[in-house]
Amino acid sequence: MRTLVIGDVHSGLYALEQLLERAQVTQKDQLIFLGDYVDAWSTAVETVDFLIGLKQNYNCKFIRGNHDELCKEWLLTQKENPQWLAHGGAATRASYLQTDKETWHSHVEFYDALENYYLSEDNRLFVHAGFTNLKGVDFEYFDQLFYWDRTLWELAKAIDSKLSPSDEDFPKRLSHYTEIFIGHTPISKTGEVLPKKAANVWNVDTGAAFKGKLTLMDVNTKEFWQSDPVHTFYPGERGRN
Repeated sequence: MRTLVIGDVHSGLYALEQLLERAQVTQKDQLIFLGDYVDAWSTAVETVDFLIGLKQNYNCKFIRGNHDELCKEWLLTQKENPQWLAHGGAATRASYLQTDKETWHSHVEFYDALENYYLSEDNRLFVHAGFTNLKGVDFEYFDQLFYWDRTLWELAKAIDSKLSPSDEDFPKRLSHYTEIFIGHTPISKTGEVLPKKAANVWNVDTGAAFKGKLTLMDVNTKEFWQSDPVHTFYPGERGRN
């Protein structure tokens, strides 16, 4: 069984389908999605429908992203959020307005069931954005930080590459986990990039919402697969650009 982690999808269903085929994913694999399933491309409803179906037949973990929370809030209240609409939410809203309330209800259930983080038996942490408590995720004060924080990736990038988690000067926040896998902060918005490691943190958000590709990685071997640039599946659309 492989453990495969997938970066931010952002409604890029066609890229996700291509990616799963390229990686030859089977029901023996465990799939860990890092959140942000919607907001960018026009197939938001279809993407979540696909993920709900995937969960019925595959071993899946779905982590909560900030865009998922923003979408859920709109589905529940229909209250306009200009910031959300300007950052991919407009395409998601348009997608949902073409469907029915039964779909809305089933998708709210999907968003409600998302996990703030997942800690594997081999002490690998999977979280959308990060956390701030020096004692680790179990001691975090505010759940919103799991899907909004950007300081963890900035901290990881600032660490001397020669340091390891066993060193005294290694940041305590990161030292609790063998590895940490995140999305949330795209490595690039304008070009095609590879997943990137800083300290013991792997960022697999390769800009699927912008001009980048969608990435899937084997957490043990670090072999990875990428889709074609996601925007090429949606000609005439802007995504989050």
